[in-house]
Amino acid sequence: MSGESGQPQAGPSHAGPSHAGPSHAGPSHAGPSHAGPSHAGLDFPNPERNRAGVPGGVIRRAGSQGRRSWIQKVLEQITDSPLQWVTPSEVVPVAVLAVQRYLLEDEPRDTIPKPPLYCYDVTISDGVYQEKCYLDPSLNFLVYKNILKVGIEMKISRVSCLYNEKRLGQGILCIDNVHCGDTLEAISLETPFRNSAHEEVPERPLRGGKSHYLALWNNEDPYGDIWLTNKQPEEHNFNNTKIISLSHLEMTWANRRNFPALLVRILHKSKLRYYGKPDKKMIEPYQTFLEVADSSGTVSVIMWNALCPEWYKSLRVGLVLLLQDYSVKKSYPFRMQPLPVDPQIKLISTMEICLNLRDPPTNIIIIPEKQVKPEWRLPKLNHRFITRSELDDMPKNHICDVIGILVFVGRVQRSKKKENREDFWSYRWIHIADGTSDQPFIVELFSTSQPEIFENIYPMTYFVCTQLKVVRNDTQVPKLLYLTTTNESRVFITGHRSQPYINDTKVKNFIHWMKTRTDTEEMKNTVIGGYYPYPPVPETFSKYSSSVKVESLLTAISEVRKEIEDLQYREQKRIAIQGIITVIKYVPHTSATESASASETLRNANQPSTSQAARRENQSQERDNNKRHQDDDPMSSQCFQTGYTSLSPTKKKRILQGPYAKLVPVPQPETSAQTKGQESASTSTAGKARRTISDRWESQLWREKKFGLIDHLHYSHVYPESIPRKFIFEQRKFLTEQFNSQPAKYIPPEGRPPNLEDFKSALSLGHFEVTILGLNHEIAIDVAFLPMYCPEDLRTSQIDTLLTCMNYSCVYPQDEPGNDTLAGSRALAGDIIKAASRLDRVHIVGILDICNLGNNKVEVYLHRIYSPTKTS
Repeated sequence: MSGESGQPQAGPSHAGPSHAGPSHAGPSHAGPSHAGPSHAGLDFPNPERNRAGVPGGVIRRAGSQGRRSWIQKVLEQITDSPLQWVTPSEVVPVAVLAVQRYLLEDEPRDTIPKPPLYCYDVTISDGVYQEKCYLDPSLNFLVYKNILKVGIEMKISRVSCLYNEKRLGQGILCIDNVHCGDTLEAISLETPFRNSAHEEVPERPLRGGKSHYLALWNNEDPYGDIWLTNKQPEEHNFNNTKIISLSHLEMTWANRRNFPALLVRILHKSKLRYYGKPDKKMIEPYQTFLEVADSSGTVSVIMWNALCPEWYKSLRVGLVLLLQDYSVKKSYPFRMQPLPVDPQIKLISTMEICLNLRDPPTNIIIIPEKQVKPEWRLPKLNHRFITRSELDDMPKNHICDVIGILVFVGRVQRSKKKENREDFWSYRWIHIADGTSDQPFIVELFSTSQPEIFENIYPMTYFVCTQLKVVRNDTQVPKLLYLTTTNESRVFITGHRSQPYINDTKVKNFIHWMKTRTDTEEMKNTVIGGYYPYPPVPETFSKYSSSVKVESLLTAISEVRKEIEDLQYREQKRIAIQGIITVIKYVPHTSATESASASETLRNANQPSTSQAARRENQSQERDNNKRHQDDDPMSSQCFQTGYTSLSPTKKKRILQGPYAKLVPVPQPETSAQTKGQESASTSTAGKARRTISDRWESQLWREKKFGLIDHLHYSHVYPESIPRKFIFEQRKFLTEQFNSQPAKYIPPEGRPPNLEDFKSALSLGHFEVTILGLNHEIAIDVAFLPMYCPEDLRTSQIDTLLTCMNYSCVYPQDEPGNDTLAGSRALAGDIIKAASRLDRVHIVGILDICNLGNNKVEVYLHRIYSPTKTS
């Protein structure tokens, strides 16, 4: 986490992939919960004068030729109904083209703000017309879980109409009940809007007084057509312009009414801050900070409200500005200004410069660099580039800049800003190599209000990030060391030659190093996406307890289900539970994604069509899963033939002398003669029973307790998108989309996209399915353990216990997994199972990462275990 008050300083992305795979859901809605005024811009002809003026407004009408619009028929049905809602006489599939979010301000009858804060407009197409509809807030959870998303087929089974009573014939179509279906292969964008008001630029929300849409998954990213990019430098005649220095302004501003112009250079630019609230009547409630300087000092400039959409995307670090008609106020005492680029420049912290569209209307001019005169003595930009080899010696909280090539780009994740709130940060983990060390920079990259970059980064890209903060803990084993973005961080992936940092010595050294490399060398070691369990937790529970900032350190296993159900799309949360490890099973990576795909198909096949049915069927499914798991055979004894026969004599000796024969034997289920023959041949090939390495262990306690459980949670599936993949440059667009957030608007695919499962896994190990039994022996949870090792760990087999292997950093193998590496992976799997057997009846604290992938897909990963006590 970074930025002020220890909070992250970035947010989510609003564009991304259309994930393949079906999603089924839909609420059952008791009735419309909306009334009152709707947003202007949906003018319809008077119904008394024109039958076409049904609620929702018919600006265009389907001709007598061709298919009739289903949207049109539904709107006419509403007009003929004595109620404000109808169940369509014919329910046909429509395609979802957009899901857009905005803040709904309080309406006159409201006395206090009520959740939810945000509303959603959903644009649908019936193949004849497009229509923008209001989603009833009771269905917001479908968006939170990424079930209702662009690119899917959807059936609407109940609609209503919301009128604006201050205008004739104006109303909007409201979606009250839906069934969300499969992802469509392709959707035509050629169908026109039935109501031309929906095509107006800039786009306006259907309800409320807010003038714009927000990014779908966060509030920090600029989204939509209100954000301008057309501000250009213009030469200015300074003959009649009076200019004041910052230091002089600091001494005299309290006694002035009018302020002369400021001539300054931008040294830092912050991400956007959105401060909209339902009870605030701000049109565009945004704020951003610029740190500017002249020869006498540096000061904070705050740009407010409507100036942000007009200017934010046009301003960049290094530009020279002429500021006129600004205001000055006393600075906010608790804000930490970034360090000045030049230590000789005075840091002015007693005042702030305010830029507003009015009160007074600020005049901003970008001065061309060619007009900048040396006698102005404006400060130059001084960067703080460090190399990876220098990072080891950098102190905690040190601010630095880095340049390198991306070798790993993780998927976009989200974390709540505050509990019980609807606002999230968006972030992803990346690795950057610069050639000065075998280790990469590990960077926690929060969205920096640059969605055009955040959503388009992939391995093999030259990458620059400024204003990063060092996070380190030298007392943790192994030492914790990574970088995180701050409020002023900026990211660059193109146009490096035009940036001021191009002449920095360390930048030049990196470019020279890259010229000695080949694309083949770089591509070999690049990885994209997947589950990334970072940062690791401390090695002892006492250190963990002191490092976390939560109300309750431990989560009761009975509360885990609610924690999981409360997660929203791409949200990842870390919790700690107590329990006993009772089962552990190894799933090789060759079958991991196949298993996940099969599980995904099974789960999606059972998804319900209404919200109430969803809850009932999910509960029923859990009960069925409990029964099915209890009826499974308690242990399978498969042989690691590849693992055994490929090992060196030394490794063979280590395995044969291992304590596997001491595991409690478990009877095998009844099998056919043919199956028995296959098992016999398999065992013979492996070299008799004492050479067999079991891929599953089950404790005696589990055999005693598993039939008496009151609840058994099954979250050990590892879905294809959680497997880190070897990066293929030619498929960069597809891979980038898969690991971005879901877009707000439908993006047609280019040709037939490949399957994610077809891309090679970056892990040589598979994963483990681990069952943790609660201390009261009433509830159990199945979780996944996905170990990630550096190649040295595999070759030397230094990890011989489950606890130790969980403490290793996530550094993906950089070698192609040959026979010996795969053999070592199998041997290590045996080591981990052996270690688990030593935890029989031991009370452990398990650190779990719970992840919502959207579309009813949830994973729970075992990140680490602490074993304080043993029970009888």
